[in-house]
Amino acid sequence: MAPDDVAIGPLALDRHALDEVGVLGARGFFDDPFFMHLSADARLRARGLAIFVRSHLAVLGDRAVAAGARDEAGILVGASVWQRPGTYPLPPLAQARELVGSFRALVPRPPALRTGLRYVTAMERVRPRDEHWYLALLVTDPMRWRRGVGTALLEPALASIDTEGLPCYLETQKEANLAFYRRFGFALTERLEPTPGGPPLFTLTRPAR
Repeated sequence: MAPDDVAIGPLALDRHALDEVGVLGARGFFDDPFFMHLSADARLRARGLAIFVRSHLAVLGDRAVAAGARDEAGILVGASVWQRPGTYPLPPLAQARELVGSFRALVPRPPALRTGLRYVTAMERVRPRDEHWYLALLVTDPMRWRRGVGTALLEPALASIDTEGLPCYLETQKEANLAFYRRFGFALTERLEPTPGGPPLFTLTRPAR
């Protein structure tokens, strides 16, 4: 159930919504260990995050199902984006566009390009090849953390997925998130350490119901 002052609804990933989610992502992932590892400079990290999140979602197009949480003023305070089954890997052109977006996000700090590529390669290596729903993004404004927004976004999506009898898959860089996802039936499948001294990357799977 959503908080009383928040409305959950479909989110069309048009230009305006992508801008909104980019800003929200920059706030929600600002203290993420992976992005802090890529850029210790707060200004560059905020800029890069907005570009990265926006470009990552823009290439999905109709391959994605998105939902948003808006407060009483209509401001986006949470978002979830799922990639549909059977749409992985993305077509070469979409992959190229995503790569360009990642380059723009990381180019102010060139060493981050190499580190980011290692993480992406590690993620691609272990991602399931059978049909599954992929949680490409779940983000909540930090001012709304632990107030039920993430739960309100996840529960209806998982209920719908369960009717299809398909598994779900996601990655997270925050170990603190593991307990949250376990509440919804996800189990840890891999702990990856793509770069020496870098933060670990966790992959989780929720079996078909």
